[in-house]
Amino acid sequence: MIYCNNNEPTKRTVRNSSKGLVIQDGRLLAVKLEDQDGVFYILPGGGQNAGELLPSAVEREIEEETGICVKAVDVAFVIEGTDGEASHRVDIVFLCEYLGAAEAEFRPDTNQIGYDWLPIDTLNTAPLYPSKLRRPIMDLYAGKEHPCYLGNECMGDPEIRD
Repeated sequence: MIYCNNNEPTKRTVRNSSKGLVIQDGRLLAVKLEDQDGVFYILPGGGQNAGELLPSAVEREIEEETGICVKAVDVAFVIEGTDGEASHRVDIVFLCEYLGAAEAEFRPDTNQIGYDWLPIDTLNTAPLYPSKLRRPIMDLYAGKEHPCYLGNECMGDPEIRD
């Protein structure tokens, strides 16, 4: 078994997070956040509710966070976060089809200041987190081979900009 925290299991819970990879015209939909360190981006999405399937969770979350309707197509990536949060996070990233504007009320998350469409051709230098997603997203878009399981992104990992 591999553990990130001092090679010991913890008593924390595991939290599934369903994220969306929405690409339009060479740009990636990203939630824009701001904290004490400045502006950064994450993929739209969030926690799965009990009884909710992962594709439904990502469709709901994207609509809430951006006011955009999507259809979850297939799993593109899986990435974990074992450190720095209250629970062990497992992000399941779905490739999503853009459907258009939603009729639902926009409900931004904590620290969310909007959303942007980030150019994929410079994604490796964008402040998109987890940073381990940047190059695999670029490779997927370019039709290149890429891993599906991206492993764990621990606190203190070096910034990935290749």
